[in-house]
Order: sequence, then C-alpha cells, then structure tokens
Amino acid sequence: MPYSISSIQAPIDDSMKAFEGKFKSFMKTKVMLLDTIMHYIVQRKGKQMRPMFVFLTAGCMGEISEKTFRGAALIELLHTATLVHDDVVDDSNYRRGFFSINAIWKNKIAVLVGDYLLSKGLLLSVEHEDFDLLKSVSTAVREMSEGELLQIEKARKLDITEEVYFDIITKKTATLIAACCAVGFQSAGADAEMVEKARLFGEKVGIAFQIKDDLFDYGDAEIGKPLGIDIKEKKMTLPLIYALQNTDSSTKKRIIQIIKKESEDSNKVREVIDFVKSTGGLAYANQKMNEIAEEARAILATFPASEYRNSLGDLISYTIERSK
Repeated sequence: MPYSISSIQAPIDDSMKAFEGKFKSFMKTKVMLLDTIMHYIVQRKGKQMRPMFVFLTAGCMGEISEKTFRGAALIELLHTATLVHDDVVDDSNYRRGFFSINAIWKNKIAVLVGDYLLSKGLLLSVEHEDFDLLKSVSTAVREMSEGELLQIEKARKLDITEEVYFDIITKKTATLIAACCAVGFQSAGADAEMVEKARLFGEKVGIAFQIKDDLFDYGDAEIGKPLGIDIKEKKMTLPLIYALQNTDSSTKKRIIQIIKKESEDSNKVREVIDFVKSTGGLAYANQKMNEIAEEARAILATFPASEYRNSLGDLISYTIERSK
C-alpha cells in the first residue's frame, strides 16, 4: 500500500511521541491495582488514529498547543472508558487480540475502571476550563450510545433501511472521528464555522472508514476479523441492505431466515456472502464509500494548505484502501 501510518504521521511525529509520555504520566495513580490496569491499557494502544486526527487538524489550523494534548487525552480517556464498558456489556474476553479488562479482573472492576477513566477525562477538561472540548467529546459519547442502542433495537427485526444504517454508523463510528477533528481545530483557536467544517470532514472520513470495515466481512483477506462475522452477529451492513432491497421477495425472505436462524452454519453464511456479491452489494457499497471520501476531500480543500493537510488527504486514501 502506498500510504502507511508512519508516513502520514511524519509531520506530527514529535507531537505523537510527546503525547505518549504525557498520557502515560497522566494515567499514573497511587492505587496499586488501578495503576496496574492503567499500565495494561496504555501498553495495548493500537494505531493511535484518534490522536493523529487531533494533532493533524490542529497543525492544519495553526498551532499544536498544550490544549491540543489535553484534547487528545480527553478523547482517549472517554473513548477507552466506553470500550471497557462495551466489553462488559458484550461479555467479550478480547480487545485487539489482548485479553479485555473484564476477562482478567472481572466485570465489577472493569465497570469501576471505566467510571474512573470517564471521571479523569471530565476533570482534565474542567480543571483547565476546556469546556468547548468537553462539549464536543461529550456530544460524541452520547451519540455513540444512541447509535449502539438504535442498532440493538433494529437488529431484532432485521428491518434496517439504508437511511437507518447511515444514522447508526454516523453515531457509532463517525461521530468520534468528527469530535477529534473539531477538537483539533478548537485547540488551535478556530472560529465556530471552521470547527463545524472540521467536524463534518471527520464525520465523512468516519463513515467511509465504517463502510470499508463492512466490506471486509465479504473479502478473503486476513484482516483480523473472521469472514462473515457481521452476518453471524446479525448486523445489517450496507452491502447486505442494498442486496436485500434489490432482489425478489422470496429470495429476500430466504436470506433473512438464514440470518435469523442459521447464521452459525458456515455454509449458510457463505450462501449469504455469495448472494450479496452476485446482487451488486459490494460494488454499491464501494461506490458509496468513494463518493463520501470525495466529499471529505472537498471539505479538506477549504483548509489552509500545509504538510498537515497533505497528511489528512493521505489519511482519507489510507482509510478506503487499507487491507485491515
């Protein structure tokens, strides 16, 4: 792939390294059990996409400041809190290939750790009077919860339309990347109009990112996600929604019955995958993803020209061309 995280990150390399140290020291606590868990969380960090968006947008708008570091930390704290609680809700034993907090320390401690991370984030903003950042991130967390609940509600009936699908992924996935970009601009002193542009840019990238993730369910690449896992979990994603909307009623009924009652049968899951491919579901989802990525590029073109803006453009390409 021509786009790598390390090349995209080049303009903010020093900031990302500094952030790692600041975040580690911020997570220190005098309670030994909590300190052990905080260390475990810090060690399991992924690609650090969220801080990247914060620092790149801040650099794009003007200056990476201490407020930018606090904004990135706030997002990481609140997002990590939601992940810890999600693993309890889902009774999940793994997160990014590592044992989840609840798998090692059980549910009670995991819930308390999530609460602790949430309060750390809130206090960080209140103590420095970063109320604009707090509003952006708190709004994102609220929308993420709404998106999860909307998906659960709709999954029972498998009646998700394309409009509802986009509502769910905007809330569940895109809203956090939108908050990262808004926080980056806010930390650099941008006015309300520019902050809203940044938020919308992040939202478009987040939607494209989720569609790409949904497409992985139908691919053959080794991506750390088993083939057909969304079908097995009865998640209605864009390729499937399109295919069901563009087939005859008897086929639609048969496919929905498979998803409802036979999704544990790998041969039946393969049947659904083949149906989606032959009905044009993948081609349609790819087309929508590329359209939304172009909308993000159009917004990006209104930002001041810089190496940071170039990296944000590469980040869009990485989002839709990645193989995992």
